[in-house]
Amino acid sequence: MATEKQQVGSVRYEQVDDGYFARRQLRRYAGVWSLWALGVGAVISGHFSGWNLGLASGGFGGLLIAALIIGAMYVALSFSLAEMSPALPHTGGAYSFARSAMGPWGGFVTGLAENMEYVLTPAVIVFFIGSYLQSIFATPPEWQPLWWLAGYTLFVGLNLVGVELSFRVSLVVTLLALAVLAVFWISAIPHFDLSRWALNIGVGADGAPVELANGGGEFLPFGIKGILAAMPFAVWLFLAIEQLPLAAEESHDPVRDMPRGLLLGIATLLFSAFMVLFLNSGIAVGKDGASGAFYLSTAAEPLLDGFRVTFGDYASVLALLAVIGLIASFHTIIFAFGRQIYSLSRAGYFPRFLSLTHGTRQTPHVALITGALMGLAVMLVIWVVAGGEAGAAVIGGTLLNMAVFGAMISYGFQAVSFILLRRRLPHIPRPFVSPLGETGAWLVLLIASVTLCMQLADPVYRAGVMGAAAWYAAGILYFALLGRHRLVLSPEEEFALARGEAAAAPLRPALADVEA
Repeated sequence: MATEKQQVGSVRYEQVDDGYFARRQLRRYAGVWSLWALGVGAVISGHFSGWNLGLASGGFGGLLIAALIIGAMYVALSFSLAEMSPALPHTGGAYSFARSAMGPWGGFVTGLAENMEYVLTPAVIVFFIGSYLQSIFATPPEWQPLWWLAGYTLFVGLNLVGVELSFRVSLVVTLLALAVLAVFWISAIPHFDLSRWALNIGVGADGAPVELANGGGEFLPFGIKGILAAMPFAVWLFLAIEQLPLAAEESHDPVRDMPRGLLLGIATLLFSAFMVLFLNSGIAVGKDGASGAFYLSTAAEPLLDGFRVTFGDYASVLALLAVIGLIASFHTIIFAFGRQIYSLSRAGYFPRFLSLTHGTRQTPHVALITGALMGLAVMLVIWVVAGGEAGAAVIGGTLLNMAVFGAMISYGFQAVSFILLRRRLPHIPRPFVSPLGETGAWLVLLIASVTLCMQLADPVYRAGVMGAAAWYAAGILYFALLGRHRLVLSPEEEFALARGEAAAAPLRPALADVEA
Protein backbone atom coordinates (compact mmCIF):
# COMPACT_ATOMS: atom_id res chain seq x y z
CA MET A 1 0.00 0.00 0.00
CA ALA A 2 2.76 2.47 0.89
CA THR A 3 4.77 3.55 -2.16
CA GLU A 4 6.99 6.35 -0.88
CA LYS A 5 8.14 7.94 2.38
CA GLN A 6 8.91 11.63 2.74
CA GLN A 7 10.32 13.42 5.78
CA VAL A 8 8.56 16.61 6.86
CA GLY A 9 10.24 18.14 9.89
CA SER A 10 10.25 15.58 12.71
CA VAL A 11 7.58 13.34 11.12
CA ARG A 12 7.49 11.09 8.06
CA TYR A 13 4.57 10.61 5.67
CA GLU A 14 3.89 7.44 3.75
CA GLN A 15 2.01 7.82 0.49
CA VAL A 16 -0.92 5.43 0.16
CA ASP A 17 -3.05 4.34 -2.75
CA ASP A 18 -6.71 5.24 -3.25
CA GLY A 19 -7.78 1.93 -1.77
CA TYR A 20 -6.58 3.12 1.65
CA PHE A 21 -9.29 5.75 1.87
CA ALA A 22 -11.85 3.56 0.08
CA ARG A 23 -11.64 1.22 3.09
CA ARG A 24 -12.14 4.17 5.45
CA GLN A 25 -15.28 5.86 4.17
CA LEU A 26 -17.95 7.47 6.34
CA ARG A 27 -21.56 8.17 5.35
CA ARG A 28 -23.20 11.61 5.53
CA TYR A 29 -26.49 11.71 7.38
CA ALA A 30 -26.66 14.28 10.18
CA GLY A 31 -28.60 17.54 10.05
CA VAL A 32 -28.74 20.32 12.59
CA TRP A 33 -31.08 18.50 15.01
CA SER A 34 -29.02 15.32 14.88
CA LEU A 35 -25.97 17.39 15.80
CA TRP A 36 -27.91 19.14 18.56
CA ALA A 37 -28.94 15.76 20.00
CA LEU A 38 -25.37 14.46 19.77
CA GLY A 39 -24.05 17.39 21.80
CA VAL A 40 -26.84 17.62 24.37
CA GLY A 41 -27.09 13.86 24.76
CA ALA A 42 -23.38 13.56 25.49
CA VAL A 43 -23.69 15.98 28.40
CA ILE A 44 -27.11 15.27 29.85
CA SER A 45 -26.08 12.52 32.28
CA GLY A 46 -24.19 15.21 34.19
CA HIS A 47 -27.56 16.82 34.98
CA PHE A 48 -28.72 13.57 36.58
CA SER A 49 -25.71 13.09 38.87
CA GLY A 50 -22.17 14.24 39.59
CA TRP A 51 -22.65 18.02 39.68
CA ASN A 52 -24.09 17.84 43.21
CA LEU A 53 -20.77 16.77 44.76
CA GLY A 54 -19.61 20.37 44.32
CA LEU A 55 -22.02 21.40 47.08
CA ALA A 56 -19.60 19.92 49.63
CA SER A 57 -16.79 22.11 48.28
CA GLY A 58 -18.56 25.42 47.80
CA GLY A 59 -22.07 25.24 49.21
CA PHE A 60 -24.98 26.27 47.00
CA GLY A 61 -23.64 29.76 46.31
CA GLY A 62 -20.13 28.56 45.57
CA LEU A 63 -21.34 25.88 43.17
CA LEU A 64 -23.74 28.32 41.50
CA ILE A 65 -20.99 30.86 40.81
CA ALA A 66 -18.64 28.05 39.74
CA ALA A 67 -21.32 26.87 37.29
CA LEU A 68 -21.63 30.41 35.92
CA ILE A 69 -17.86 30.58 35.39
CA ILE A 70 -17.68 27.13 33.82
CA GLY A 71 -20.78 27.92 31.75
CA ALA A 72 -19.04 31.04 30.44
CA MET A 73 -16.04 28.90 29.49
CA TYR A 74 -18.23 26.49 27.54
CA VAL A 75 -20.09 29.32 25.78
CA ALA A 76 -16.75 30.79 24.70
CA LEU A 77 -15.49 27.33 23.69
CA SER A 78 -18.67 26.68 21.69
CA PHE A 79 -18.28 29.97 19.81
CA SER A 80 -14.64 29.13 19.05
CA LEU A 81 -15.58 25.65 17.83
CA ALA A 82 -18.44 27.08 15.79
CA GLU A 83 -15.84 29.14 13.92
CA MET A 84 -13.16 26.48 13.56
CA SER A 85 -15.32 23.49 12.66
CA PRO A 86 -16.89 24.77 9.41
CA ALA A 87 -13.54 26.29 8.45
CA LEU A 88 -11.85 22.88 8.95
CA PRO A 89 -14.76 20.43 8.44
CA HIS A 90 -12.91 17.19 9.19
CA THR A 91 -13.69 14.31 11.53
CA GLY A 92 -10.53 15.06 13.54
CA GLY A 93 -12.13 17.83 15.60
CA ALA A 94 -9.73 19.04 18.29
CA TYR A 95 -6.79 17.15 16.77
CA SER A 96 -7.53 18.73 13.37
CA PHE A 97 -7.61 22.27 14.76
CA ALA A 98 -4.41 21.80 16.75
CA ARG A 99 -2.65 20.09 13.82
CA SER A 100 -3.27 23.06 11.53
CA ALA A 101 -2.27 25.54 14.23
CA MET A 102 0.63 23.83 16.01
CA GLY A 103 1.97 21.05 13.78
CA PRO A 104 1.92 17.24 14.18
CA TRP A 105 3.07 17.16 17.80
CA GLY A 106 0.50 19.77 18.81
CA GLY A 107 -2.19 17.82 17.01
CA PHE A 108 -1.19 14.57 18.65
CA VAL A 109 -1.00 15.78 22.27
CA THR A 110 -4.37 17.51 21.85
CA GLY A 111 -5.90 14.39 20.34
CA LEU A 112 -4.39 12.22 23.06
CA ALA A 113 -5.95 14.36 25.80
CA GLU A 114 -9.33 14.17 24.08
CA ASN A 115 -8.90 10.42 23.63
CA MET A 116 -8.48 10.00 27.39
CA GLU A 117 -11.64 12.03 28.01
CA TYR A 118 -13.81 10.14 25.52
CA VAL A 119 -12.65 6.61 26.35
CA LEU A 120 -12.95 7.01 30.13
CA THR A 121 -16.16 9.05 30.37
CA PRO A 122 -18.45 6.30 28.99
CA ALA A 123 -16.66 3.80 31.25
CA VAL A 124 -17.74 5.80 34.27
CA ILE A 125 -21.26 6.28 32.89
CA VAL A 126 -21.75 2.55 32.31
CA PHE A 127 -20.61 1.96 35.88
CA PHE A 128 -23.44 4.19 37.11
CA ILE A 129 -25.86 2.49 34.72
CA GLY A 130 -24.83 -0.85 36.23
CA SER A 131 -25.35 0.49 39.74
CA TYR A 132 -28.88 1.64 38.92
CA LEU A 133 -29.77 -1.65 37.22
CA GLN A 134 -28.29 -3.66 40.06
CA SER A 135 -30.60 -1.79 42.44
CA ILE A 136 -33.65 -2.17 40.19
CA PHE A 137 -33.25 -5.88 39.52
CA ALA A 138 -31.64 -6.80 42.87
CA THR A 139 -28.68 -8.58 41.28
CA PRO A 140 -25.66 -9.57 43.42
CA PRO A 141 -22.91 -6.91 43.61
CA GLU A 142 -20.37 -9.30 42.08
CA TRP A 143 -22.47 -9.31 38.88
CA GLN A 144 -21.72 -5.65 38.30
CA PRO A 145 -19.19 -6.32 35.47
CA LEU A 146 -21.91 -8.21 33.59
CA TRP A 147 -24.01 -5.03 33.46
CA TRP A 148 -20.99 -3.16 32.07
CA LEU A 149 -20.43 -5.81 29.42
CA ALA A 150 -24.12 -5.78 28.48
CA GLY A 151 -24.14 -1.98 28.23
CA TYR A 152 -21.10 -1.82 25.98
CA THR A 153 -22.34 -4.70 23.83
CA LEU A 154 -25.76 -3.14 23.27
CA PHE A 155 -24.71 0.43 22.53
CA VAL A 156 -21.55 -0.33 20.61
CA GLY A 157 -23.78 -2.66 18.59
CA LEU A 158 -26.23 0.16 17.87
CA ASN A 159 -23.35 2.35 16.71
CA LEU A 160 -22.05 -0.45 14.49
CA VAL A 161 -25.35 -0.86 12.63
CA GLY A 162 -25.00 2.47 10.87
CA VAL A 163 -24.80 6.22 11.32
CA GLU A 164 -28.52 6.59 10.58
CA LEU A 165 -29.49 4.44 13.57
CA SER A 166 -26.82 6.07 15.78
CA PHE A 167 -28.23 9.54 15.22
CA ARG A 168 -31.85 8.42 15.51
CA VAL A 169 -31.17 6.72 18.84
CA SER A 170 -29.26 9.83 19.99
CA LEU A 171 -32.24 12.05 19.16
CA VAL A 172 -34.78 9.78 20.85
CA VAL A 173 -32.86 9.21 24.10
CA THR A 174 -31.87 12.88 24.33
CA LEU A 175 -35.48 14.00 23.98
CA LEU A 176 -36.55 11.41 26.56
CA ALA A 177 -33.85 12.54 29.00
CA LEU A 178 -34.91 16.18 28.63
CA ALA A 179 -38.55 15.14 29.10
CA VAL A 180 -37.62 13.41 32.37
CA LEU A 181 -35.81 16.56 33.53
CA ALA A 182 -38.76 18.75 32.53
CA VAL A 183 -41.15 16.58 34.55
CA PHE A 184 -38.85 16.97 37.54
CA TRP A 185 -38.59 20.76 37.17
CA ILE A 186 -42.36 21.18 37.04
CA SER A 187 -42.97 18.79 39.92
CA ALA A 188 -40.29 20.42 42.10
CA ILE A 189 -41.58 24.00 41.91
CA PRO A 190 -44.33 23.56 44.61
CA HIS A 191 -41.73 22.06 46.98
CA PHE A 192 -39.05 24.71 46.38
CA ASP A 193 -37.62 26.72 49.30
CA LEU A 194 -34.18 28.15 48.53
CA SER A 195 -33.33 29.46 52.00
CA ARG A 196 -34.54 26.41 53.90
CA TRP A 197 -33.05 23.66 51.77
CA ALA A 198 -30.36 25.07 49.45
CA LEU A 199 -28.72 27.27 52.09
CA ASN A 200 -28.48 24.67 54.84
CA ILE A 201 -24.70 24.15 54.61
CA GLY A 202 -22.43 25.78 57.17
CA VAL A 203 -18.77 25.38 58.10
CA GLY A 204 -17.73 23.45 61.16
CA ALA A 205 -14.81 24.21 63.45
CA ASP A 206 -12.64 21.86 61.44
CA GLY A 207 -13.56 23.55 58.17
CA ALA A 208 -15.79 20.69 57.03
CA PRO A 209 -19.40 21.25 55.91
CA VAL A 210 -22.10 20.87 58.56
CA GLU A 211 -25.88 20.90 58.25
CA LEU A 212 -27.84 23.92 59.46
CA ALA A 213 -31.07 22.51 60.88
CA ASN A 214 -33.27 25.42 59.79
CA GLY A 215 -31.38 26.54 56.71
CA GLY A 216 -30.80 30.25 56.20
CA GLY A 217 -27.02 29.88 55.96
CA GLU A 218 -24.52 32.02 54.11
CA PHE A 219 -24.62 32.16 50.33
CA LEU A 220 -20.86 31.49 50.21
CA PRO A 221 -20.09 29.42 53.31
CA PHE A 222 -16.58 28.58 52.04
CA GLY A 223 -15.88 31.96 50.46
CA ILE A 224 -13.92 32.44 47.25
CA LYS A 225 -11.97 29.26 47.88
CA GLY A 226 -15.24 27.32 47.77
CA ILE A 227 -16.04 28.71 44.31
CA LEU A 228 -12.68 27.57 42.98
CA ALA A 229 -12.96 24.16 44.62
CA ALA A 230 -16.42 23.61 43.10
CA MET A 231 -15.31 24.37 39.53
CA PRO A 232 -14.22 20.80 38.58
CA PHE A 233 -17.64 19.52 39.66
CA ALA A 234 -19.48 22.20 37.68
CA VAL A 235 -17.71 20.88 34.57
CA TRP A 236 -20.06 17.85 34.65
CA LEU A 237 -22.97 20.12 33.73
CA PHE A 238 -21.38 20.79 30.31
CA LEU A 239 -18.64 18.20 29.66
CA ALA A 240 -18.55 16.73 26.10
CA ILE A 241 -20.54 19.36 24.14
CA GLU A 242 -17.23 19.87 22.34
CA GLN A 243 -17.52 16.47 20.63
CA LEU A 244 -19.80 17.81 17.84
CA PRO A 245 -16.97 18.63 15.38
CA LEU A 246 -16.13 14.90 15.30
CA ALA A 247 -19.31 14.42 13.24
CA ALA A 248 -18.26 16.91 10.54
CA GLU A 249 -17.71 14.30 7.82
CA GLU A 250 -21.06 12.67 8.62
CA SER A 251 -23.02 15.91 8.44
CA HIS A 252 -24.86 16.82 5.23
CA ASP A 253 -23.84 20.47 5.54
CA PRO A 254 -21.25 21.01 8.31
CA VAL A 255 -20.60 24.58 7.18
CA ARG A 256 -24.19 25.55 7.92
CA ASP A 257 -25.30 23.01 10.53
CA MET A 258 -22.27 22.67 12.83
CA PRO A 259 -22.43 26.23 14.25
CA ARG A 260 -26.19 25.93 14.68
CA GLY A 261 -25.95 22.56 16.41
CA LEU A 262 -23.24 23.80 18.77
CA LEU A 263 -25.00 27.00 19.77
CA LEU A 264 -28.43 25.41 20.13
CA GLY A 265 -26.81 22.68 22.21
CA ILE A 266 -25.02 24.98 24.64
CA ALA A 267 -28.17 27.12 25.01
CA THR A 268 -30.18 24.01 25.91
CA LEU A 269 -27.58 22.86 28.41
CA LEU A 270 -27.29 26.25 30.09
CA PHE A 271 -31.04 26.33 30.72
CA SER A 272 -31.18 22.73 31.93
CA ALA A 273 -28.08 23.07 34.14
CA PHE A 274 -29.40 25.98 36.14
CA MET A 275 -32.91 24.55 36.44
CA VAL A 276 -31.43 21.37 37.91
CA LEU A 277 -28.98 23.21 40.16
CA PHE A 278 -31.68 25.46 41.65
CA LEU A 279 -34.60 23.05 41.89
CA ASN A 280 -32.76 19.90 42.97
CA SER A 281 -30.87 21.82 45.67
CA GLY A 282 -33.94 23.70 46.89
CA ILE A 283 -36.28 20.85 47.85
CA ALA A 284 -36.46 18.61 50.91
CA VAL A 285 -34.42 15.68 49.65
CA GLY A 286 -32.73 13.55 52.26
CA LYS A 287 -32.49 10.41 54.37
CA ASP A 288 -30.50 9.06 57.32
CA GLY A 289 -30.92 12.35 59.19
CA ALA A 290 -29.49 14.61 56.47
CA SER A 291 -31.51 16.84 54.16
CA GLY A 292 -31.43 19.51 51.46
CA ALA A 293 -28.21 20.61 49.83
CA PHE A 294 -26.18 19.14 52.69
CA TYR A 295 -27.56 15.69 51.90
CA LEU A 296 -27.16 16.19 48.14
CA SER A 297 -23.47 17.03 48.59
CA THR A 298 -22.73 13.31 49.00
CA ALA A 299 -25.72 11.76 47.18
CA ALA A 300 -25.12 9.31 44.34
CA GLU A 301 -28.60 9.76 42.84
CA PRO A 302 -29.61 13.43 43.27
CA LEU A 303 -32.34 13.49 40.63
CA LEU A 304 -33.81 10.22 41.84
CA ASP A 305 -33.83 11.62 45.39
CA GLY A 306 -35.65 14.67 44.03
CA PHE A 307 -38.28 12.49 42.36
CA ARG A 308 -38.84 10.71 45.67
CA VAL A 309 -39.82 14.08 47.17
CA THR A 310 -42.14 15.09 44.34
CA PHE A 311 -43.72 11.71 43.43
CA GLY A 312 -43.14 9.47 46.44
CA ASP A 313 -40.94 6.45 46.73
CA TYR A 314 -41.63 4.56 43.48
CA ALA A 315 -37.98 3.53 43.41
CA SER A 316 -37.88 1.11 40.49
CA VAL A 317 -39.88 3.28 38.09
CA LEU A 318 -37.98 6.42 39.05
CA ALA A 319 -34.62 4.67 38.75
CA LEU A 320 -35.51 3.54 35.23
CA LEU A 321 -36.33 7.14 34.35
CA ALA A 322 -32.96 8.26 35.72
CA VAL A 323 -31.17 5.61 33.63
CA ILE A 324 -32.47 7.31 30.47
CA GLY A 325 -30.17 10.28 31.03
CA LEU A 326 -27.18 8.01 31.58
CA ILE A 327 -28.02 6.04 28.43
CA ALA A 328 -28.21 9.23 26.35
CA SER A 329 -24.67 10.22 27.30
CA PHE A 330 -23.29 6.69 27.10
CA HIS A 331 -24.58 6.18 23.55
CA THR A 332 -23.43 9.55 22.20
CA ILE A 333 -19.94 9.44 23.72
CA ILE A 334 -19.44 5.96 22.26
CA PHE A 335 -20.09 7.63 18.90
CA ALA A 336 -17.49 10.25 19.81
CA PHE A 337 -14.66 7.91 20.80
CA GLY A 338 -15.25 5.86 17.66
CA ARG A 339 -14.77 8.91 15.44
CA GLN A 340 -11.91 10.30 17.51
CA ILE A 341 -9.89 7.08 17.35
CA TYR A 342 -10.82 6.73 13.66
CA SER A 343 -9.49 10.19 12.73
CA LEU A 344 -6.15 9.81 14.54
CA SER A 345 -5.72 6.32 13.09
CA ARG A 346 -6.61 7.37 9.53
CA ALA A 347 -3.81 9.94 9.70
CA GLY A 348 -1.37 7.37 11.12
CA TYR A 349 -1.03 8.79 14.66
CA PHE A 350 -2.64 5.62 16.03
CA PRO A 351 -2.19 2.18 14.36
CA ARG A 352 -3.87 2.39 10.95
CA PHE A 353 -6.05 -0.70 11.22
CA LEU A 354 -8.14 1.15 13.83
CA SER A 355 -9.59 3.40 11.12
CA LEU A 356 -11.03 0.66 8.92
CA THR A 357 -14.77 1.08 8.31
CA HIS A 358 -17.39 -1.57 7.64
CA GLY A 359 -17.73 -2.33 3.93
CA THR A 360 -21.49 -1.75 3.71
CA ARG A 361 -22.43 0.17 6.87
CA GLN A 362 -19.45 2.55 6.67
CA THR A 363 -19.10 2.79 10.44
CA PRO A 364 -15.64 2.77 12.12
CA HIS A 365 -16.26 -0.63 13.65
CA VAL A 366 -12.66 -1.36 14.65
CA ALA A 367 -12.33 1.99 16.47
CA LEU A 368 -15.68 1.52 18.24
CA ILE A 369 -14.83 -1.97 19.48
CA THR A 370 -11.29 -0.96 20.48
CA GLY A 371 -12.45 2.07 22.47
CA ALA A 372 -15.04 -0.03 24.28
CA LEU A 373 -12.49 -2.73 25.11
CA MET A 374 -10.07 -0.10 26.46
CA GLY A 375 -12.68 1.41 28.75
CA LEU A 376 -13.95 -1.98 29.91
CA ALA A 377 -10.40 -3.22 30.53
CA VAL A 378 -9.55 -0.25 32.75
CA MET A 379 -12.73 -0.82 34.77
CA LEU A 380 -12.08 -4.54 35.20
CA VAL A 381 -8.47 -3.98 36.26
CA ILE A 382 -9.57 -1.51 38.95
CA TRP A 383 -12.40 -3.83 40.00
CA VAL A 384 -10.03 -6.76 40.47
CA VAL A 385 -7.08 -4.87 41.99
CA ALA A 386 -9.25 -2.89 44.43
CA GLY A 387 -11.25 -5.96 45.34
CA GLY A 388 -14.72 -6.09 43.80
CA GLU A 389 -17.09 -3.51 45.24
CA ALA A 390 -14.22 -1.64 46.88
CA GLY A 391 -13.17 -0.61 43.37
CA ALA A 392 -16.39 1.33 42.92
CA ALA A 393 -15.05 4.39 44.69
CA VAL A 394 -11.98 4.38 42.46
CA ILE A 395 -14.04 3.94 39.28
CA GLY A 396 -16.45 6.67 40.31
CA GLY A 397 -13.66 9.03 41.36
CA THR A 398 -10.31 8.43 39.70
CA LEU A 399 -11.62 7.79 36.19
CA LEU A 400 -13.98 10.75 36.38
CA ASN A 401 -11.11 12.97 37.41
CA MET A 402 -8.91 11.63 34.63
CA ALA A 403 -11.66 12.45 32.12
CA VAL A 404 -11.97 16.03 33.42
CA PHE A 405 -8.18 16.34 33.47
CA GLY A 406 -7.96 15.28 29.83
CA ALA A 407 -10.81 17.62 28.91
CA MET A 408 -9.17 20.67 30.48
CA ILE A 409 -5.89 19.98 28.67
CA SER A 410 -7.79 19.56 25.41
CA TYR A 411 -9.74 22.80 25.95
CA GLY A 412 -6.54 24.71 26.60
CA PHE A 413 -4.97 23.43 23.39
CA GLN A 414 -8.14 24.16 21.41
CA ALA A 415 -8.17 27.72 22.72
CA VAL A 416 -4.54 28.17 21.69
CA SER A 417 -5.40 26.63 18.31
CA PHE A 418 -8.17 29.18 17.77
CA ILE A 419 -5.82 32.08 18.52
CA LEU A 420 -3.04 30.72 16.28
CA LEU A 421 -5.42 29.93 13.42
CA ARG A 422 -6.72 33.51 13.54
CA ARG A 423 -3.15 34.81 13.29
CA ARG A 424 -1.47 32.24 11.02
CA LEU A 425 -4.34 31.37 8.68
CA PRO A 426 -6.36 34.59 8.42
CA HIS A 427 -7.13 33.86 4.76
CA ILE A 428 -9.13 30.63 5.16
CA PRO A 429 -12.90 30.97 4.69
CA ARG A 430 -14.74 31.29 7.99
CA PRO A 431 -18.49 30.80 7.34
CA PHE A 432 -19.15 31.57 11.01
CA VAL A 433 -17.07 34.10 12.95
CA SER A 434 -17.08 33.99 16.74
CA PRO A 435 -18.42 37.26 18.16
CA LEU A 436 -16.07 36.79 21.12
CA GLY A 437 -12.97 36.53 18.93
CA GLU A 438 -9.63 35.85 20.58
CA THR A 439 -10.97 37.21 23.88
CA GLY A 440 -13.27 34.19 24.11
CA ALA A 441 -10.38 31.80 23.48
CA TRP A 442 -8.26 33.49 26.16
CA LEU A 443 -11.21 33.12 28.55
CA VAL A 444 -11.36 29.37 27.82
CA LEU A 445 -7.62 29.05 28.39
CA LEU A 446 -7.78 30.95 31.70
CA ILE A 447 -10.74 29.06 33.17
CA ALA A 448 -9.50 25.66 32.00
CA SER A 449 -6.10 26.39 33.56
CA VAL A 450 -7.64 27.41 36.89
CA THR A 451 -9.81 24.28 36.91
CA LEU A 452 -6.76 22.14 36.18
CA CYS A 453 -4.85 23.79 39.03
CA MET A 454 -7.73 23.06 41.42
CA GLN A 455 -7.54 19.40 40.42
CA LEU A 456 -3.81 19.33 41.07
CA ALA A 457 -4.30 20.98 44.45
CA ASP A 458 -6.98 18.54 45.59
CA PRO A 459 -5.59 15.25 47.01
CA VAL A 460 -8.77 13.47 45.85
CA TYR A 461 -7.74 14.17 42.27
CA ARG A 462 -4.10 13.13 42.51
CA ALA A 463 -4.67 9.46 41.67
CA GLY A 464 -6.46 10.63 38.53
CA VAL A 465 -3.57 12.94 37.68
CA MET A 466 -1.13 10.04 37.99
CA GLY A 467 -3.35 7.94 35.74
CA ALA A 468 -3.54 10.78 33.21
CA ALA A 469 0.24 11.15 33.26
CA ALA A 470 0.66 7.42 32.61
CA TRP A 471 -1.82 7.60 29.71
CA TYR A 472 0.07 10.55 28.22
CA ALA A 473 3.47 8.94 28.69
CA ALA A 474 2.40 5.74 26.95
CA GLY A 475 0.83 7.64 24.06
CA ILE A 476 3.76 10.00 23.55
CA LEU A 477 6.25 7.13 23.71
CA TYR A 478 4.33 5.28 20.99
CA PHE A 479 4.16 8.38 18.78
CA ALA A 480 7.84 9.23 19.27
CA LEU A 481 9.02 5.71 18.46
CA LEU A 482 6.51 4.59 15.81
CA GLY A 483 3.56 6.82 15.01
CA ARG A 484 5.45 9.89 13.78
CA HIS A 485 7.21 7.81 11.13
CA ARG A 486 3.97 6.43 9.64
CA LEU A 487 1.70 9.43 9.07
CA VAL A 488 -0.71 9.54 6.13
CA LEU A 489 -2.08 12.44 4.12
CA SER A 490 -5.58 12.32 5.56
CA PRO A 491 -7.89 15.32 4.93
CA GLU A 492 -6.72 16.92 8.18
CA GLU A 493 -3.06 16.52 7.27
CA GLU A 494 -3.47 17.79 3.72
CA PHE A 495 -5.29 20.88 4.92
CA ALA A 496 -2.60 21.58 7.51
CA LEU A 497 0.32 21.05 5.15
CA ALA A 498 -1.27 23.21 2.45
CA ARG A 499 -2.21 25.85 5.04
CA GLY A 500 -5.75 25.77 3.73
CA GLU A 501 -4.82 26.71 0.19
CA ALA A 502 -3.52 23.92 -2.09
CA ALA A 503 -5.67 21.08 -3.39
CA ALA A 504 -4.95 17.53 -2.29
CA ALA A 505 -3.64 16.23 -5.62
CA PRO A 506 -0.60 18.51 -6.05
CA LEU A 507 0.39 18.05 -2.42
CA ARG A 508 1.66 14.51 -2.71
CA PRO A 509 4.41 14.86 -5.32
CA ALA A 510 5.86 17.97 -3.69
CA LEU A 511 5.28 17.10 -0.06
CA ALA A 512 8.80 17.78 1.14
CA ASP A 513 8.60 21.37 -0.07
CA VAL A 514 5.41 22.24 1.78
CA GLU A 515 6.46 22.27 5.42
CA ALA A 516 9.99 22.62 6.71
